Amino acid sequence: MPRTTAHRTAALATAALSPLLLGLWAAAPAQAHGAPTDPVSRVYACSPEGGADARTAACRAAIAANGTSFAAWDNLRVADVNGRDRQTVPDGRLCSGGLPAYKGLDLARADWPSTRLTPGGTLRMTYASTIAHTGTFKLYLTKPGYDPTKPLTWSDLPASPFAEVEDPPLTNGAYRFTAKLPADRTGRQMLYTIWQNTSTPDTYYSCSDVVFPAAAASKGEPKSGATTKTPAAARPTASTSVASASTTPASPSAAPSASTVSAAAPAEAAAGPDSTPVASVSGGGSGPSAPVLAGGAAAVLVLTGGAALVARLRRR
Repeated sequence: MPRTTAHRTAALATAALSPLLLGLWAAAPAQAHGAPTDPVSRVYACSPEGGADARTAACRAAIAANGTSFAAWDNLRVADVNGRDRQTVPDGRLCSGGLPAYKGLDLARADWPSTRLTPGGTLRMTYASTIAHTGTFKLYLTKPGYDPTKPLTWSDLPASPFAEVEDPPLTNGAYRFTAKLPADRTGRQMLYTIWQNTSTPDTYYSCSDVVFPAAAASKGEPKSGATTKTPAAARPTASTSVASASTTPASPSAAPSASTVSAAAPAEAAAGPDSTPVASVSGGGSGPSAPVLAGGAAAVLVLTGGAALVARLRRR
């Protein structure tokens, strides 16, 4: 083939392929921008990079509803929102940003891949990004009582984010930052992240399903209706001194249980003839004390002796 003809053929082929190559370049995920990978977002979990998460029932249902995979996990963005998120993104479509290409992410179900968090703890966000941008991350956590089996709406989120992070550095392909989590969340919740760019007109939306442990009862505070048990070391025994028993103030909570009272009886009955039983002291004074008994015996002797003397005098 002549050299001129070869050059002409190559030029024609390049001209024909250029629009196609340009379209592929523009649509490639490498030219997109980002999404949370920890706590894992729905779009990343269900993407080809999601690994085992992508094979879960929730992700399979999301891909089926979507009609295609989430290969472009880092391209969920809406242009020209300018902070009007609630006016732009409709209720029930917050996870997709209102974009039909991501509609499978809006499925209301409680088995999405999730990340465990601690109430009041530190959130450590990893937001993977393929292109660096300036902007602000706004983090929202659904209100207490959120129901994951219902479509996510703006009313499920507080009016203000619990944290805002402006222009964090992009390091090793991700933005990494921390935030203090609210302390009053339990069970399954939604972490909703809005990334509003300032270097582009785009705003990114993402849903990360998170789970908080149930609230535990405070130590030392019995649950309502529960019985507080006295430790064995604190229960009275047969060797407990009278002084210690008498100096304990009486109160309803300190009253001995029936089992404690009955346990003391055998110890008292077991005392032998040579044993000196310990007298119980009560505040009511129901029994005489030892000095009173001694005084009574002396009085009886005096009276008896006096009666005998009078009798003798009368006989005389």
